[in-house]
Amino acid sequence: MSQSNIFTLMVFILIFSQSQSARGKDCVCELQSSDPAFPVNRLNNIEFTATQCTENITSEKMTEIDRLVLGLQHRIRQLLDNVSMLEREDNGNLYAAVSLRIIELELAEIQDLLDKLNRTTNNYQQLSVQAAAELQQMENTMTELEKFDHTQVMVRQRENQHIKRDLEHCRADLNSTSPAPTLSAGYCDSGLMANVSGPKTYSLTVYGTSYSFGAWGRDANPAPGDENKYWLVVLSSSNVFGNFIRQYSSLSTIILGIGPTDTYISSSNPTTNTIQGPNMVMYANALYYNCYNIYSVCQFNLTTRAVSTVALPSDTGYNNKFSFGHLGTTYGYTDMDFATDESGVYVIYATTSNYGNVVISKVETSNPPVVGQTWITSLHKKTVTNTFMVCGVLYATRYVDKEIEEIFYYYDTKTKEERYDLRIHIKKLQTNIKYMNYDPRDHLLYVFSDAYIVTHEIMF
Repeated sequence: MSQSNIFTLMVFILIFSQSQSARGKDCVCELQSSDPAFPVNRLNNIEFTATQCTENITSEKMTEIDRLVLGLQHRIRQLLDNVSMLEREDNGNLYAAVSLRIIELELAEIQDLLDKLNRTTNNYQQLSVQAAAELQQMENTMTELEKFDHTQVMVRQRENQHIKRDLEHCRADLNSTSPAPTLSAGYCDSGLMANVSGPKTYSLTVYGTSYSFGAWGRDANPAPGDENKYWLVVLSSSNVFGNFIRQYSSLSTIILGIGPTDTYISSSNPTTNTIQGPNMVMYANALYYNCYNIYSVCQFNLTTRAVSTVALPSDTGYNNKFSFGHLGTTYGYTDMDFATDESGVYVIYATTSNYGNVVISKVETSNPPVVGQTWITSLHKKTVTNTFMVCGVLYATRYVDKEIEEIFYYYDTKTKEERYDLRIHIKKLQTNIKYMNYDPRDHLLYVFSDAYIVTHEIMF
């Protein structure tokens, strides 16, 4: 039974049994649907109403009043001209009588135009009121359908993952050989990372598509009162360098691009201790990133606007020596990656002494920062597109195609277990993911993908 079949069936009652057959022991997953169907009829009603609105409100109708007003203005000017002529001819002869008749006819035509204009205006007022009511009703219905759909899909994705995991456990129990290794939960109690949802947030930044490299997210350890703030850094110089951090008060304001606060590291870009590359994280009101043109970690305090640094080993790759990428492209100046999890800040990099393979170092967030415990892996950094940490476990991704990024690798810093056989897919809406970091507060992956800011939910 494939995962796609599980999602298609949308089933949520699970019964496992073990049976003896000609093929030996089997795991049987008996599935029954117990959920209300999606209310397609309500969606069809909205489509029908929208079609009627489109037919009733046309460009010809919208300009009809303008045509009537212009015609009325023309007739009034013509009437004024005829009245002036009559005044000049007012000698009681036949011509004056004819002119009076002409004016009488024009007044009747003007009255007809006024009546038609009044009727058209009244009709359009009624149509406007009716359209507004229908639009409000459609908006309310779509909101209900969106909530229904989002709630149902998210709940079912989690439950289907439980079904799949339990089925795998059943198969492992029936296997006569040693069971396959299972993932460690790392340092925290969230459980195992089972899947990543489709995009939850998806928005183009206010900078547009001109700047495709950047980073965003939330402070993983915020000060009181800053829990809802979001930060954004766009590499505005050559898609490589940055010199300021933009902060927003909420998710809605960063999506709309309103009310930002900018904090500058330096007025020049680039220069000593400014940002190099798109990988960075915010922790305890400080931004951690690769210092410009050196193999050091910079810590920029947003309150004091002071920069502290700590050097990595002298053979650490920087300036595009060990960048992320795939066969189609290289993500420039991504030699150092930064990550946050439940325990703090990490820097992920590669050294020549480790043959270009990934090294993980804990960054102690003192002032100045200190490089703490370090772990050596066998993962070659140039084969990776991104890394992130969850509960002390490093996960690495690789490019599959324009629509899929795959989490294929994991390293547990607690057990030092290393695996290359993960198959967790991330559905993309843009081709390249230039930045990815996990927020332990909301269990979301914050992604910067070809100028778009995106979030994905991690399911445990």
